[in-house]
Amino acid sequence: MLKSGTKKIALGFIVVVFLLVAFIGITTQRRCDAKSGKEYEYIGLFTDVMTIVKKSYVEEVDSKKLIYGAINGMLAALDPHSSFMSPDTFKEMKVETKGAFGGLGIEISMKDGILTVISPIEDTPAQRAGIKAGDQILRIDEKFTKDLTITESVKRMRGPKGSKVILTIMRDGFDRPKDFPIIRDVIQVKSVKSRMLENGYGYIRVAQFQERSDEDTAKALKALVDENKGKSLSGLVLDLRNDPGGLLDQAVKISDHFVENGKMIVYTEGRDKESRMQFTASSRAKEPGYPIVVLINGGSASASEIVAGALQDHKRAIVMGTQSFGKGSVQTIIPLPDESGLRLTTARYFTPSGRSIQAKGITPDIVVEQLEMPKQTSKRDSMYIREKDLENHFENKDGDKKTDDKREAVKDETKEVTDSKKPVDPLKVDYQLVRALDLLKGWEILKKMNPEKQ
Repeated sequence: MLKSGTKKIALGFIVVVFLLVAFIGITTQRRCDAKSGKEYEYIGLFTDVMTIVKKSYVEEVDSKKLIYGAINGMLAALDPHSSFMSPDTFKEMKVETKGAFGGLGIEISMKDGILTVISPIEDTPAQRAGIKAGDQILRIDEKFTKDLTITESVKRMRGPKGSKVILTIMRDGFDRPKDFPIIRDVIQVKSVKSRMLENGYGYIRVAQFQERSDEDTAKALKALVDENKGKSLSGLVLDLRNDPGGLLDQAVKISDHFVENGKMIVYTEGRDKESRMQFTASSRAKEPGYPIVVLINGGSASASEIVAGALQDHKRAIVMGTQSFGKGSVQTIIPLPDESGLRLTTARYFTPSGRSIQAKGITPDIVVEQLEMPKQTSKRDSMYIREKDLENHFENKDGDKKTDDKREAVKDETKEVTDSKKPVDPLKVDYQLVRALDLLKGWEILKKMNPEKQ
């Protein structure tokens, strides 16, 4: 047992320790309060408003609806690509990446507060109905889109196969808005298509980067060689026009077919460690060093810009077409407890040479405008919206530090009349594709003329 004096000393020691711990705790709390006092104040403001709405709004309001709406508004204030997905929307998003979903087949965003088409997806009801990049969607059926979020707009355009929806469109060259009736369908997006253009020259079209895109690209490359009687290609056109992007890992894997082992394909930078990543080419078997032309335009965004940028930086391909969209940010999908989801911008990506294409896009090595069809009053590519046009887009902090070289500008002044009811050979109407093939042929001629320089 402790003696009386010892007890007093022990008790005094405990009191001192208690007071010290309390002092440290109070000091730390004050620092935290000083740092986060504003946040608590704003949260208090939010709860006050919600309480007032619940109590005094003219009709009874569902709390879940209020919370979802508040989250939507919070994310919309960040940038055009961060968004909240309700459980139904989140479920549909996971289905979309597998390449099958119901609806119209259209990529949309906000430009100056107006719902605007980034790109119609190839071989979908929207494209067949004549929807074009840059179209402004003023109404979905009888509902004005100015009153809708992107999520709500997508929900209204979705529906059972065979049902009809009417989009009211305003377009450069229209005197007044025009209605486009569209029949909904199950969208089966075939992300990769291929064919031989002429003897020795192959063509691969990537419409969207989905879970199987790399696998399908590998099959397409093999099929082209088989069609070329087992011989290596003389050249390849990789068509990424109107490709709105998709999965980052698929962009890396497709680039990996053409980039030498160990070389950088893309890297990302963000605030936390998980968002800072580097993706380099693997030791997988590579395609032979045949020349490649990558086609891009204002509808080429995100993952398609990663591929174009990597091949351009490593001088593995000539990039041809028009300026790309300029989406240089990476979104992370975060599941939430109620089966809803969060799409949050967590990083910016950079091409191997350190270029950020955010709000700038990829500048083609050779600028070639697309063929203008009859009865159009303005160049189609002027209709494309780009990242820099979207509200709250990130600015490119690099400014003009890393500017692209001046590129050759080639514009098409030719017009050709075609019967839209008959199947048309793309090489007769697709001027950009014709120019790409011409470049590959010229490349081959130069090799034969100067074999010692190859």
